[in-house]
Amino acid sequence: MAKRPAEELSEGVTTLDSPVSKKARITDASEAHAQTNGNLRTASAAEIPNGHTYSPDEKNGDDILAAADLEEEELEEVAPAPVSPNIDEDQSALITPSRQTVPLEGFTDLYLDTINRSLLDFDFEKLCSVTLSNINVYACLVCGKYYQGRGPKSHAYFHALEVGHHVYVNMETKKVYVLPEGYEVKNQSLDDIKFVVDPRLSRDEVGRLDREKRTSWDLGGKKYTPGRSQGYTCVMVEANLVSPGFVGLNNIKDNDYFNVVIHALAHVPPLRNFLMLEDLSERPELARRSSTLVRKIWNPRAFKSHVSPHELLQEISLRSSKRFNLTQQADPVDFLSWFLNNLHLALGGSKTKPGSSIVQRVFQGRLKVESQQITAKADAGDRLRFEEAAEVKVDINRFLLLTLDLPPAPLFQDEIDKNIIPQIPLTVILSKYDGLKAQEHLNTRKRYRLLHPLPPYLLFHIKRFSRNKFVDERNPTIVTFPVRSLDMSPYVEPNPTLHSAGEPIWYDLVANITHEAIRNRDDSVEGEAERKVWRVQLRDKSREDWLEVQDLFVEKASTETLFTKESYLQVWEKRREVKQKSTT
Repeated sequence: MAKRPAEELSEGVTTLDSPVSKKARITDASEAHAQTNGNLRTASAAEIPNGHTYSPDEKNGDDILAAADLEEEELEEVAPAPVSPNIDEDQSALITPSRQTVPLEGFTDLYLDTINRSLLDFDFEKLCSVTLSNINVYACLVCGKYYQGRGPKSHAYFHALEVGHHVYVNMETKKVYVLPEGYEVKNQSLDDIKFVVDPRLSRDEVGRLDREKRTSWDLGGKKYTPGRSQGYTCVMVEANLVSPGFVGLNNIKDNDYFNVVIHALAHVPPLRNFLMLEDLSERPELARRSSTLVRKIWNPRAFKSHVSPHELLQEISLRSSKRFNLTQQADPVDFLSWFLNNLHLALGGSKTKPGSSIVQRVFQGRLKVESQQITAKADAGDRLRFEEAAEVKVDINRFLLLTLDLPPAPLFQDEIDKNIIPQIPLTVILSKYDGLKAQEHLNTRKRYRLLHPLPPYLLFHIKRFSRNKFVDERNPTIVTFPVRSLDMSPYVEPNPTLHSAGEPIWYDLVANITHEAIRNRDDSVEGEAERKVWRVQLRDKSREDWLEVQDLFVEKASTETLFTKESYLQVWEKRREVKQKSTT
């Protein structure tokens, strides 16, 4: 907008009073006050600092607007400021500046050197640290804290201004932004962070998990090769060893029962592959968080040598009405039964149709139950007599796990006043399902027999704990078992159409959950409550070795001594039949 000449302005406004501020500025710039004999002396034109002279009318304020224009011209000559043609002179100076959509040229990697990967932990629930909201959550890549939103009034925006942390990643879209500028950063150096936020492997990579001996590195740059001559090293919080699939799970307080079950299920290849490869974004939160945890356990590019199951535990605590939580220890078998049934429903399974989800296709089998009533009758001599009913009722039930009963523990001590810890083979307690031995339950006698086809994976629950009116009892009997080649054919009813008679059905051990009772005090008496410690023994198929995992500790286990601990829950894998080609 062009300036109007001072003469045109002064003609129309000669009757207006002079602005005080303008007069003050001119007077200060044109007059030098000196006191001589009590009178003020006015400076001459030669004494004005800028070298310009003002007429008497201008000094007296009669032509003040012309003097003001003259002063503006002098200021423009001293400090000229470029004016954008797109900016309106009448626009308010208090309008919020527009945010950048792309970084300036040459500044695409600005602030990326402030990212601290050692502080990043994406295992915890994605909640804003201020509002506790799970909507539109961003993680600060400098300190690792979660904040909601990235707009000018969001907590992430204020965090960037107050603390000076400028790089943030969206936990849902995995896009990285710089705040407060607001532009997206597209840099290949951030791909490792995006992968750790949501690790996903290709179908080919998942298929090679059990076949290839993998070597991984952590943030310290040290590699870990399981199976070396010196054996496995304990993995602790401060350790820098990483082995995909065999990492420690954080025991936040008393969730070790949860850790061992999740580890055992994560080493069942069909279930693991389904959770790692299928798109479960439209499924309930339980299925999505289970998939995320399994993918983090098998992440070959993890920043840390352990995984925290906090996110899945929070969802399980909510869905189970706090029956299973991280602050109170529970029974692994009770949790496994609840988790498999709820995961089956979360994956779209039906309550009535068998085999409607991956859970049932992997673990569900059929069991024939023959029951016979036992009645009490009195004869003429008033003598009570028990007779079996002639009718035998046959039911076909479906199961996800099989319960194996232990014989009662001995009540007496041996000759050296020590309790005898009995041992029993696994095949003996499996005879419960041979269809020959009958067991009495109240007034009913029952026999059990497995039916063809057996599921690809069998879950055995060795029942050790019983409860009466006074105390909980534990059976310390040791169960001996082979690690490979368990023949299940004696416990299955023959069916020539599905399996050749006399042919063995081999199963190999995949995972073994063990229990250890530890006294709370050294002077505790017999029968006092004991602390339960749960461990899981896992088979590394790529090296045919065994590892024992207890929370954050991972160490090599000897194959010959696996049975020496109190086995509580076992996972067995059915061996695939190798079809021989005919030589005709």
